Amino acid sequence: MIILRPAHERGHADHGWLESWHSFSFANYHDQDHMHWGPLRVINEDRVQPGQGFGTHSHRDMEIISYVIDGALAHRDSMGNSATIVPGEVQRLSAGSGVTHSEYNHDREGVTHFLQIWILPRTAGIAPGYEQRTFSDAEKRGRLRLVASADGADGSVTIHQDARMYAGLFDGDEHATVRVADGRLAYMHLVRGSAVVNGHAVSAGDALVYRDEPEVRVERGDGAEILVFDLPQLQLQ
Repeated sequence: MIILRPAHERGHADHGWLESWHSFSFANYHDQDHMHWGPLRVINEDRVQPGQGFGTHSHRDMEIISYVIDGALAHRDSMGNSATIVPGEVQRLSAGSGVTHSEYNHDREGVTHFLQIWILPRTAGIAPGYEQRTFSDAEKRGRLRLVASADGADGSVTIHQDARMYAGLFDGDEHATVRVADGRLAYMHLVRGSAVVNGHAVSAGDALVYRDEPEVRVERGDGAEILVFDLPQLQLQ
């Protein structure tokens, strides 16, 4: 089973300083049919206006991945980490037993465009943690490069869940495949551009939702940036 989730069907919020599209139920957007997919709980496509951002706030028991598309996102947290995330970098914040952080666009002119991704951890109450890695365009060109995993394989950031996240860049006939083991789920999110994935023509913001499928297959792209998630089945309590 492969289901297309068009970009325009996502939840939408415009707060002036922040415009956000929600792939899953979040804040004032509630859709019983789109609560999560396995442990994948949130994909928010956020655009933060110049000089604006998320003030200090708290999280717990969530693996939070920040993936910047354009601009830069300044991060500061209660563990003492202070960093700026730019395109090509993947940041993992394990909220665990509790952490506070802030995220800002300090640019005076440019908008910061990024994805905020939440994955439920397999264990609650772990010690908070932080990690940030750079993945060059060359590493992702024409392939799906592992960028997050439970064991930190291939230099990926380590998340506390049996899930794998891949990122790739595709043009023309460039193609790649992620095999999905029996009993697992998958999810494809098109960050930008257009592509053909498992025979489906998709555009920026579209997603494909997979159950009982053996692979996620990128067949071609036009300025395409693609994320693929390999996920265990999980029921929210």
